[in-house]
Amino acid sequence: MENGALSEELIQTDVLCIGGGIAGLMAAIRAGELGAKVVVAEKGNTLHSGRGRAGNDHFWCYIPEVHGADMELFLKDCLKGPKLKLMQAGTSMSVLRTFLEKSFDIVKLWDSWGIPMKYQGRWEFAGHSFHGDVLTHLKYEGLKQKTVLTERAMEKKVEIMNRVMIFDLLRNKDGVIGAIGIHTREDKIIVLQAKAVILGTGFVDRLYPPSVPGWLASVAGSLTLTGDGRAMTYRAGAELVGPEIPRRHVGPRYFARYGQATWVGVLRDTHGKPIGPYVTKPDKRYGDMTPEVKGVLLEDYMKSGKGPAYMDCRGISDEDYEYMMHWLVHEGNSSLIDHMKEEGIDLRKNPVEFGTYQMVPEGKIWINEKAETSIKGLYAAGDESMGGIGPSASYGWIAGESAATYAKEAPAPKIEKTRAEIEERKNLVGEMRTRKQGPDWKEANIALQQIMQDYAGPVRSEVLLEAGLSYVQRLKKKVATTMVAQNQWELTRCLETLNLLDLGELVFIAANERKETRGLHNRPDYPLTDPMLEGKGLFVKQVRGEPVLEWRKIA
Repeated sequence: MENGALSEELIQTDVLCIGGGIAGLMAAIRAGELGAKVVVAEKGNTLHSGRGRAGNDHFWCYIPEVHGADMELFLKDCLKGPKLKLMQAGTSMSVLRTFLEKSFDIVKLWDSWGIPMKYQGRWEFAGHSFHGDVLTHLKYEGLKQKTVLTERAMEKKVEIMNRVMIFDLLRNKDGVIGAIGIHTREDKIIVLQAKAVILGTGFVDRLYPPSVPGWLASVAGSLTLTGDGRAMTYRAGAELVGPEIPRRHVGPRYFARYGQATWVGVLRDTHGKPIGPYVTKPDKRYGDMTPEVKGVLLEDYMKSGKGPAYMDCRGISDEDYEYMMHWLVHEGNSSLIDHMKEEGIDLRKNPVEFGTYQMVPEGKIWINEKAETSIKGLYAAGDESMGGIGPSASYGWIAGESAATYAKEAPAPKIEKTRAEIEERKNLVGEMRTRKQGPDWKEANIALQQIMQDYAGPVRSEVLLEAGLSYVQRLKKKVATTMVAQNQWELTRCLETLNLLDLGELVFIAANERKETRGLHNRPDYPLTDPMLEGKGLFVKQVRGEPVLEWRKIA
């Protein structure tokens, strides 16, 4: 590539789905089914992208024939446990209700498409619930879910553009009218004109150091899940909620994989004593809910000198062992199973050390029950706005329907009126490709992770947060003018890092505004949980280049 020159391709569509994960593909299928022209832009490949790329085995849903006719009672049971944290992270009751009302329809759809949603001919519920409480998560065989959904989208004439990273939205005074991206392998800028845009870019995995700091990809989700949609939404002026709320998860130590609720065992200390009060022997129906109540408990054990903690599956029957291994495969843990075979680890004989993974921000794009954001023509679904396979699938479908309906009446956008913005973004990527020296994306990303961990990590205070904010802002300025990309793959990682810098800045700003201790947001300078903030969310949007924050009740 000479002089940073990038060829430009213009693509016109009715509905643009940014991200080809569960939510993005479901949105594309529904919008295509309703007659819209649909493009999916995925920076990887839809066959194996997103957090559900390797499979899943738990689908949160409401099935009347299992849970009874009173959905409100089921919802009440759901919210008495760890799912109540959804409210803190910015999910409204109307969105929760709409998801649950739609969830069984989606279960039946998936089953008819070839994703097995029944186990041995029945609806099988297990995991993610306390012993004696209603079981909320359906066990299903999700190993091939991305293949099935990709094929279904293609049947609906959806155009799937793999290896395309969208890095900014284009808008006019009325709303979003498209987006701009790069091809991750070719020297090409892609401008997409769209009547409606759906964001489904997923989780935020690279903001904090991973459990094995020497390996940036040692995350439970994916190296490429960097909150792109949240960052683009913020820059476009739409509302985010709760960017300061942190989350932790547990799993095999140094082997970052999800699936904690799939293990049929008990978390025990080095003396064999159960760490939590919920189970004393393995129970395949409920598992051990201890880490879902307090995600940092295992880390606290290590710091206090009590030693490591172990997932102990010893004593389970051969039938329960086969049950667990079956679901671990569908959860996407085949690599872990292969490793245990190589090392001669038999879960019926050997406990496995568990640990706490890196922090991730729980903040979401604010949506209503139609998946609409606060900007006209912009929709969001999946980990962007709620999270989990069941909500991602259900709200992806809802977003696709809403966007297709809107696109039928919306006038064709005039993308050329945003030419100045397009040229500005082209110059940004061109400069990164033509610089001869400077930090690469890894250096910038690691510097950001260190700041996040040290100044907005397990302990937060006004002095720490203000110092960390100043460091992130200095880093942003330096990275914007010095970061180097030697090829399109590195350019993709650079653009992700710029998004992470924006999100990191928001964590500091919002965390300083939340003057209380709540959950994993630990403020020694404000040690109390403020009852005046109960049920409220911290909303943030960009106005004339500056963040504007507002506390609002989440109904």
